[in-house]
Amino acid sequence: MDINGRNFKKFLERQEVFESQYDSESKKKQHSKGKLTARERIAILFDEDTFEEVDAYVTSAKSDGNFGKISGSYGDGVIIGHGQVHGRLVFAYAQDFNIMGGSLGTIHAAKIMKLQDMALKMGAPIIGLIDSGGARIQEGVASLAGYAGIFYRNVQASGVIPQVSVILGPAAGGAVYSPSITDFVFMTNKTSYMFVTGPNVVKEVLNEDVSFDDLGGAEVHAKKSGVAQMIFEDEENTLMGVRRLISFLPSNNLENCPETELGEDDTADVEEKLRDIVPDDANKPYDVKDVINLLVDKRSFYEISERFAQNIVVGFGRLDGKVIGIIANQPKVLAGTLDIDSSNKGARFIRFCDSFNIPLLTLEDVPGFLPGIDQEHSGIIRHGAKLLYAYADATVPRITVILRKSYGGAYCVMNSKNLGGDFNFAWPTAEIAVMGPEGAVAILYRKELAASDDPATLKKELAVKYRDEIANPYVADEKGFIDEVIDPAITRKKLKSAFLALENKYITNPTRKHGNIPL
Repeated sequence: MDINGRNFKKFLERQEVFESQYDSESKKKQHSKGKLTARERIAILFDEDTFEEVDAYVTSAKSDGNFGKISGSYGDGVIIGHGQVHGRLVFAYAQDFNIMGGSLGTIHAAKIMKLQDMALKMGAPIIGLIDSGGARIQEGVASLAGYAGIFYRNVQASGVIPQVSVILGPAAGGAVYSPSITDFVFMTNKTSYMFVTGPNVVKEVLNEDVSFDDLGGAEVHAKKSGVAQMIFEDEENTLMGVRRLISFLPSNNLENCPETELGEDDTADVEEKLRDIVPDDANKPYDVKDVINLLVDKRSFYEISERFAQNIVVGFGRLDGKVIGIIANQPKVLAGTLDIDSSNKGARFIRFCDSFNIPLLTLEDVPGFLPGIDQEHSGIIRHGAKLLYAYADATVPRITVILRKSYGGAYCVMNSKNLGGDFNFAWPTAEIAVMGPEGAVAILYRKELAASDDPATLKKELAVKYRDEIANPYVADEKGFIDEVIDPAITRKKLKSAFLALENKYITNPTRKHGNIPL
């Protein structure tokens, strides 16, 4: 046999060994846990037959001595490559739990870093499918150095290309920090976990018993910590959710978002619904998502962080096929007040949109910041300032529609005209003032109320007068603090016109290394 024949035989032998790593037993192990294999995940994430693997045949680093011997395998527990999602270039890596528990060693980390460098160089999104036992103990500090190299590249790519982390199994210790500095974190309920220290350490150090789910499950991070923006009940829907997210995002910070052809627009009864959606009673709640869904293209709203800080709603939508980012106070939850969590949630979303040229629409109905000892002691001043800073620093087109309440500092923070808002509209139901009528009357007419035989009735009458004469939107309109009081029925039309006028908006912030957002 000539040299070419021997080489081809070796080629076939390697293929055979490689494929044997992904036998039926490895599938059964994953499926028995309610999980997919790494290759099955990639098949769902990418358009059919578009994924091209890179470095499939690299082998594990060899450990020194006999302690913790590393078994040889191709790929070193992570699959990396590129393909298409909705016809656009995307890079992805998928940790393979069936090979050394998906643990991160020198070669494993080098593969991920290589992919990160490629994605940044090509200006394309990168998606990490994470299912790993953590640092490979046998490789010692080399494994930790690998994590640090990945973190460094996450930061270098931040605001340049979209980065998405998909937790599909365990992510513990240092492994949690790469997802936390990417743009979006997805988790699958009951099968994915994130924590810095696991249940065993918590038991040993604090003598507290806690389950994996209760310590760092998807529900915990979606509702309480806010670490996970999106959770789904199974891996298939999680990965389809990632695909949908990618459909809204540009490939990098120098491109615009992909546009879609606008289909048949369902506008039946929209005018009537928008006019009637805000209750006459200023204290009666309504669902701001109803407003959002009537303003954006049909079925285009994709909410982000739906379960966390529900007093503010953020997400992506389309207006005539063009992507916009939406921030809206939610009167159904805490009366729409701003608190620590909602300020952080809103600020993070605004910063992402500004990084990637996504215009912002703010729907405002906010009575103020949430009062209370807990909020003050936990730093509502500092955290509320993050939202203010994010708005003021954003250079993308910014439009506000005041639906109802807009009081005090919250008026300033929610993209007010003097904070750099480009167009600020108000509905006739808007109330714009330093504080709400009841609080204002209690201060302004303190003596009259104290002397009254029926202070409750007098207070109601004075509150109505205050609302009619001071808090109504026409005062702000006539003084130029908003651009126009509009008929709710024409809001969509106004928004389309305003965003069109802002398409070529160009401003630059003062030259500096970076600002100092109040973290």
